[in-house]
Amino acid sequence: MIAINEELCKGCTLCVNVCPFHLIQIADRISSKGYYPAKFVDLKGKCTGCTLCAIICPDVAIEVHR
Repeated sequence: MIAINEELCKGCTLCVNVCPFHLIQIADRISSKGYYPAKFVDLKGKCTGCTLCAIICPDVAIEVHR
């Protein structure tokens, strides 16, 4: 499972593109800083905690919890 800090996320979509299970999407609302942040959508528990999203995030906005 991952946690995305919406205040740090600038919506660059790198994590969206790197997730092998397509569990990250861009939110349809704007953060307090004016960006559309990423959101974690894992309704079926498919996240393996591979850390690819956290590694590629240039804003260090993603934490992986195993």
